[in-house]
Amino acid sequence: MSPEPASDRKIPPAARPASDAKTAHGWLHTARFLTEAPQLHHLPALDVPEIAFVGRSNAGKSTSINTLTQQKRLAFASKTPGRTQSINLFALGKQGATDAVLADLPGYGYAAVPQEAKRRWQQVMANYLVSRPNLRAVVLLCDPRLGLTELDEALLEIIRPRVEQGLKFLVLLTKADKLTRSEAAKVLQITKLQAGGGEVRLFSALKKQGLDDVATLLWDWTHPAVDAGAAAPDAPAAPAAEA
Repeated sequence: MSPEPASDRKIPPAARPASDAKTAHGWLHTARFLTEAPQLHHLPALDVPEIAFVGRSNAGKSTSINTLTQQKRLAFASKTPGRTQSINLFALGKQGATDAVLADLPGYGYAAVPQEAKRRWQQVMANYLVSRPNLRAVVLLCDPRLGLTELDEALLEIIRPRVEQGLKFLVLLTKADKLTRSEAAKVLQITKLQAGGGEVRLFSALKKQGLDDVATLLWDWTHPAVDAGAAAPDAPAAPAAEA
């Protein structure tokens, strides 16, 4: 008997497909610009799950977001890494409804950015990661040829207390097409040890490697109760964030 074409909201977890990549891709494709926040207090108070994308300025963050959402210029991919100095929010949800948000945080670690700006944004991002009430998951993008840097490891330390409380996180090894099979296997193993319990995936925007897996993971992280046919878990009220 073929499944009903209607939404799977009433299907219990045991009856759901183990990996519904088509649903996840369709959902991610609904991404649209919501707002830009140069400081934390400019962020809107939201009660839907938020997924933050973070990483070094040359890790391919904007390209990965555009690939996941199947849009060419949703996230601005500057030719000058480190140029973007705001948090950009993108709403997700069909028919104009918003059931989750992607947060594109400024890239860090680029040498051409003035030290004062670096310090300011490192503090802003740290405050965001620690205090954003509706933050559900963090995606840390990393060039596997460089591995996790000191700044990446510092970021993982910042979110560790929230991870212990249930925050999800994924280390996305971008530009995986530039690795041989043996190199990819080695860096994947090393990064899993460094990630301390987080998810790790190889990803290539060019070759579309890992696309289904990552899209499904993001969907599952933001729709756990919906998939179970139950009400969404209560989220804490989101007061206006302070810088």
